[in-house]
Amino acid sequence: MIPRLLRNARRFAAGGWLAALGFALATAHAAAAADLSVTVANVANGQGKVLVAVCTPETFLGPNCPYTAAEPARPGSVTVVVHKVPPGTYAVQAFHDENQNLELDRNFLGLPKEGIGFSNDAPMRFGPPRYADAALAVAESKTRTPLTLRYLIER
Repeated sequence: MIPRLLRNARRFAAGGWLAALGFALATAHAAAAADLSVTVANVANGQGKVLVAVCTPETFLGPNCPYTAAEPARPGSVTVVVHKVPPGTYAVQAFHDENQNLELDRNFLGLPKEGIGFSNDAPMRFGPPRYADAALAVAESKTRTPLTLRYLIER
């Protein structure tokens, strides 16, 4: 019975060590996370907010990007800082949520009624841009990138 308890104690101790190592690695990873500063140009007016999402290839062009932030809109440019973005490659998407409903409003043809933009000012040719065109590297503790909103429907 005692040798069995010792074996279990060793396993528990090893598990505790692994848990501590996992915690240390997670802490180091969190410390390496960046603040991504996105300067959004061409904001048409001061209504609503400018929403920014930092997306993986799987979440790009969707509503579930893992890192998001928002700032009140004002004409011209608005800087939105997305905190704690782990190092990696991402695409940034932004829109001017003028009516603050947290949705990109569209017309009957499906065209966005609010301003939209993507990192690298990725081209929108007959539809949304490709992830590869909008991809950017986040590696430093403070990373900056610009993007320009485009209003596809005459205002």
